Amino acid sequence: MVQPISAQHGISAAARPQGRVASAIVWGAAGLGALSVCGAAALWFHYGTAVFFEMIAAGISACF
Repeated sequence: MVQPISAQHGISAAARPQGRVASAIVWGAAGLGALSVCGAAALWFHYGTAVFFEMIAAGISACF
């Protein structure tokens, strides 16, 4: 039977903080996306569909 190499335990311990950073980035991106969707929904309900789409089109045209 093959015995595990002790160096593998060191690699998994070193990978753990990177996993936390990646998880924090994913959660941050998900939160930012949810905030954007909620903001878009709030604008939609406040201004109506026609004004909402015109505001989005004006914002996109201002970028280019």
